[in-house]
Amino acid sequence: MAKFLIIRFSSIGDIVLTTPVVRCLRKKFPDAQIHYLTKQSFASIVLTNPYINKVHVFKNDLDAIIEELKTENFNYIIDLHHNLRTLRIKHALKKIKSFSFDKLNIQKWVFVNFKLNIMPHEHIVDRYMKTVKTLGVINDGLGLDFFIHDKDIVAQKDIPVSHLHGYIGIAIGAAHNTKKLPVNKLKELCTKINHPIILIGGKEDYKNALEIAAADPIKIYNACGKYNLNESADLVRRAKLIISHDTGLMHIAAAFKKDIISVWGNTVPSFGMYPYQTSYTLFEVKKLWCRPCSKIGYDKCPLGHFKCMEKISIEGIVNQVNLLLRK
Repeated sequence: MAKFLIIRFSSIGDIVLTTPVVRCLRKKFPDAQIHYLTKQSFASIVLTNPYINKVHVFKNDLDAIIEELKTENFNYIIDLHHNLRTLRIKHALKKIKSFSFDKLNIQKWVFVNFKLNIMPHEHIVDRYMKTVKTLGVINDGLGLDFFIHDKDIVAQKDIPVSHLHGYIGIAIGAAHNTKKLPVNKLKELCTKINHPIILIGGKEDYKNALEIAAADPIKIYNACGKYNLNESADLVRRAKLIISHDTGLMHIAAAFKKDIISVWGNTVPSFGMYPYQTSYTLFEVKKLWCRPCSKIGYDKCPLGHFKCMEKISIEGIVNQVNLLLRK
């Protein structure tokens, strides 16, 4: 019986984007043992995945996790992170055949530094799938997965009565500030949307969400920091549609086949991480000479003007919201 180790340490969105590999690997090898290695802070994303037999948790002690993995006697390693840590793991388990994801770092560097787009016109999920192609694993076309345990279903009583008949979910956060609409733009957006809204995000988003929700405390419910990741995912699942930056909750929304309004700042969809196999509309400032300025993001705009977000059309987003609601 084959035994596989899939590695993806972080982050939320990247791990969700690996789920088609897990599912399709299970379909190809129904009796195999499939293990998944990730960081402790992201383990909850894969612990509920029925296609995974065991989750190994990395707690910043690489030697300890290597010793743990040595006892498992894997046949194959599928490295979907491909960094120095995963190289050390593969070297330590050197007798095990491994397959590594091509991160296209050179192409991204060229795009960021010379604004020359030589990235393939291909979603990152399809590039992940290429990693296991030689194993005979093919994409089943079913999109992303996200599984929520019953204990993480948000109780009806915890949702305002005004929102029980439907709401728009707005994921206000992102890993870096240059991937987020400024608070004043988010306030304008929420004010102009004539529909119940739930602000979704982590504890780090709570302060901004308070300011945004103050514009209309009845229409806008601040759920940021009140729920764990899987509970927030349940709020995404139940929303009529999702407005999100380039962030993990956007990919969770794609897993639930939500209509998504996807807002992009310093990063670009051409990196291959736009919503996968769901209906979506992109909002970005095109033909901006300084964009993309990073493959990840910054705490603030390196040039000080932040045109990639300041010039996003709030009216355009509101019009798209109204169109989707009528649909």
